[in-house]
Amino acid sequence: MEETLAHFVRTVLEYYAEHGRDLPWRRTRDPYEILVSEVMLQQTQVSRVLGRWEEFIAEFPDFESLAAAPLEDVLRLWSGLGYNRRAKSLKRAAEIVVAEHRGCLPETAEGLVALPGIGHATAAQILAFAFDSGVPFIETNIRSVYLHHFFEEAEDVPDSAILPLVEATMPAENPREWFYALMDYGTDLKKRLANPSRRSRHHATQGRFEGSNRQLRGRILRALIDEPDLAAARLAVQVRFEDARVAEVLDALVKEGFLSESDGRYRIA
Repeated sequence: MEETLAHFVRTVLEYYAEHGRDLPWRRTRDPYEILVSEVMLQQTQVSRVLGRWEEFIAEFPDFESLAAAPLEDVLRLWSGLGYNRRAKSLKRAAEIVVAEHRGCLPETAEGLVALPGIGHATAAQILAFAFDSGVPFIETNIRSVYLHHFFEEAEDVPDSAILPLVEATMPAENPREWFYALMDYGTDLKKRLANPSRRSRHHATQGRFEGSNRQLRGRILRALIDEPDLAAARLAVQVRFEDARVAEVLDALVKEGFLSESDGRYRIA
């Protein structure tokens, strides 16, 4: 088994040495900039984040500037990346880092997952890429790599079977490079082969976007960024959804802290 694992490690690192991607957030070790990139990359393709990350960092260069920014400004810059909850959670995380950690991002998994919007995988990626600290984790591209090499004929493979292999192959030094290599290799596998992650027990396809509440939420937020203080009826016309669904989503956005409402009119909180 040791020889098999060693061969696997060589394969991944050789691929990375020749084909590794030069992405802007890989040129920094600044914890804030790494945090922003990892939150942006949650459920979002690299191609959509390219350019947007640089714009965000230019506008909000550190925890203090993001914490002090109006939510409306953050959402405006986030527009087009989807899942606006991530932008709100990122701003709230910056507020907590400034208020409770003196502007320094926690350097432990426990400290990171205590922040809004940060789960185990995101925390582990931040630890690896900002602090070069190795904590085994699984995300979609890494899952594909291990399924392809170690579970070629298997179906319904749980992450609990993959995680020990991630731990066994993770180097004691330079986990930053190793996890970048795994992700790039997994991205390439998905382009060349039928997605190995389909054989994972945890594989799920994203629901249709057109006509979804995700689409409606995004349209409402964009409308209120462009023109604050609108009534529900006016919003329904602008976003081109039926009144009942608009009212339901508006209630949810108010409860989640995205919007405030006064006398039937709405604005970004």
